[in-house]
Amino acid sequence: MRVLIVEDEPYLAEAIRDGLRLEAIAADIAGDGDTALELLGINAYDIAVLDRDIPGPSGDEVAGRIVASGSGMPILMLTAADRLDDKASGFELGADDYLTKPFELRELVLRLRALDRRRAHNRPPVREIAGLRLDPFRREVHRDGRYVMLTRKQFAVLEVLVAAEGGVVSAEELLERAWDENTDPFTNAVRITVSALRKRLGEPGIIATVAGVGYRIDTQPEAGHEGGDRG
Repeated sequence: MRVLIVEDEPYLAEAIRDGLRLEAIAADIAGDGDTALELLGINAYDIAVLDRDIPGPSGDEVAGRIVASGSGMPILMLTAADRLDDKASGFELGADDYLTKPFELRELVLRLRALDRRRAHNRPPVREIAGLRLDPFRREVHRDGRYVMLTRKQFAVLEVLVAAEGGVVSAEELLERAWDENTDPFTNAVRITVSALRKRLGEPGIIATVAGVGYRIDTQPEAGHEGGDRG
């Protein structure tokens, strides 16, 4: 999951970003409305965490742009205004959830996971494919009943691959969904992380490489990786 944090208090924004990273959630920060709109136009985010009171175009204006785009991106409004009228107006603008300051990071994470599940409502909370069982809430992975211990980044990459349900995911998309904007686009991080992930998951290999395209979960690992190597 990749989240855009729109918050003009730098320390709070950085604390949220760092906390989300510990939960295998990639996050970028925008400190004002103009930066938020710029990042939304460049990157594909799963959820926007949006403070209403920000410099430049207000949080309400940013929310309106997101809704008008038709992207269906969930919006979680984050604000100190806790009156019922404030919450009602936020929902009327298109917010999907509302969290008032101060808040516990754990609650924010739970709400983000719930919004992500709702966004992909046709997928079960616990996803299963080819003997893999991935629980995004507990951040647990089992293969054929065996618990697999993964790093946060390995889990984030596997979560994107599993969500594709056997479809091919490019290295660029993995970099976009599992890392943040500060990552060098020419890095070997994806290849290195996938290689380590394969070792953790064990044999038979379940992550196939589609040469020149990307990676996918092999739904029939025992049958081999037709056309795809292990690189």
